[in-house]
Amino acid sequence: MKPIEAIMRTAPVIPVLVIEDVAHAVPIARALVAGGLRVLEVTLRTPAALDVIRAMRSVEGAIVGAGTVTDPQTLKASIDAGAEFIVSPGLTDRLGSAAVSSGIPFLPGISSAGDLMRGLDLGLKHFKFFPASTSGGLPALKALAAPFHQCQFCPTGGITLDSASEWLGFGPVLCVGGSWVVGKGAPDALAIEAAARAAAALGPQ
Repeated sequence: MKPIEAIMRTAPVIPVLVIEDVAHAVPIARALVAGGLRVLEVTLRTPAALDVIRAMRSVEGAIVGAGTVTDPQTLKASIDAGAEFIVSPGLTDRLGSAAVSSGIPFLPGISSAGDLMRGLDLGLKHFKFFPASTSGGLPALKALAAPFHQCQFCPTGGITLDSASEWLGFGPVLCVGGSWVVGKGAPDALAIEAAARAAAALGPQ
């Protein structure tokens, strides 16, 4: 199993996916991988999400994780569905302890120094800064990261193709989460692959 840092360094953007229909899972995953985005975060925001994870695991080259994991129960369900990493919107002691005990790569959400200190107490050093744009944006992350030089981040929430490079230009940022890559509804594979290629080509500004 890849450690979370290796997963974060795979591509500059992790697509954040909200998929309503499991029939869309494989076409979306194939298009994203073909476009150079192999790490896929399937959010547990729809009833189909766990089945989507199972389906996407069949796509060669895809590294499929579960997002919006909020408690030990959804953590276990995600692992049982085949998730290769876990992303949470926040960090509690219960969820953090369960994730660390499971051994699965874990990227918890943080937005404050207290969140970071809780994560460090659990032995974690990689975090999702969320929601990035409404938590003070890049200036806030720079201020937050300063006392925690050992930490690295994946800002997510409100980031766009146009703003991503600015975030990626900050050293502790390894990648960003992007919901813009895949729209809702029936997938347009060519459009998704093109969006993935544009996202995969992003670099620091």
